[in-house]
Amino acid sequence: MADEKATALGFLEQNAIVSAFQDTYRSFSERRDALGLSNPGTVDNIAREVQKDVFLTNYMFTGMRADLTKAFSVAPLFQVSHAFTMGTQALPPYSFAALYGTSKVFLQGNVDNDGQLSARANYRWSKSLVTKTNTQIAPGPGQSMFQLDNDYTGKDFTASLKSINPSILEGGVTGIFIGSYLQSLTPRLAVGLEAFWSRAGLGTGPDTAVSYCAKYKGDDWIASAQLQAQGVVNTSYWRKLTDKVEAGVDLNLQFAPGMGGRGGGLMGGGLRKEGTTTVGAKYAFRASTFRAQVDSSGRLSCLLEKHVAPPVQITFAGELDQFKQQAKIGLAVSIEAAGEEVMEQQEKAATSAAPPIPF
Repeated sequence: MADEKATALGFLEQNAIVSAFQDTYRSFSERRDALGLSNPGTVDNIAREVQKDVFLTNYMFTGMRADLTKAFSVAPLFQVSHAFTMGTQALPPYSFAALYGTSKVFLQGNVDNDGQLSARANYRWSKSLVTKTNTQIAPGPGQSMFQLDNDYTGKDFTASLKSINPSILEGGVTGIFIGSYLQSLTPRLAVGLEAFWSRAGLGTGPDTAVSYCAKYKGDDWIASAQLQAQGVVNTSYWRKLTDKVEAGVDLNLQFAPGMGGRGGGLMGGGLRKEGTTTVGAKYAFRASTFRAQVDSSGRLSCLLEKHVAPPVQITFAGELDQFKQQAKIGLAVSIEAAGEEVMEQQEKAATSAAPPIPF
């Protein structure tokens, strides 16, 4: 019986069709490796150097804030934090957070004084595959959310599948599903696409959309472009001026049907064109980081992060809207406490080659 099974499997593996397919795939893989292609990142982060590193949109805040963090260990990573805010409605007055991380697992939870709970749980199945979950539970109706991401990182490509509030309880599939793929074609050029599918309920039809993107890397600069559905074009340009100075430009154009305008004809069809251009710079000094940006809508913003002492950091944020004649400022103090053993672990972790935590 065992010999019969081995003979059957051998026929499947050694026939001419399978052999030709294996030879073709092996030859294609060898030529692909010879190109020296690197992983291009993800579609979500195609403009990361500009939008997340240089620009201060993700760092901007108003009012006063105090963050107290206590680190208990580094390997595995475990720490808790208390956050106090005042003078702003965007953040709760108090929130408590805890996180735990290893090379395979990352867990983070946050709860505020209003009872809103948010949790993240990431797991690294292999060197290439990572699953990420994000859950938010709020007291109010319609404010809860569940998100599931799967990212596969290959040698020269990245494939991602994301779902937001997926459900089959109504007798069919509802929710939001996003699939993306980014592939390196040359050591400098990468192209990709993103497909979108959503349905709020079985009583309505699904909405679909496809967007395209490209990214090009120079010696000290990176340019990217995205053509999204419904006539949205986004381009960005990042350049490293010196070892401590980076600059970026982002252009967002929207073309939507309007109520008239030049070229609209008798029906007043026309296109409504809107655009915003943002220019920013980042200065990284020895103990501080300064970010500044200005956009075509008349907003000027800046943010300064200053390490006063190893465990203490002060952050100042300011925004001035020239057209609306409005100004906003923010001041934050962050204190991180850790014992001597934890500080020694941090020094060892900085020099180790262990796999990173799947944040």
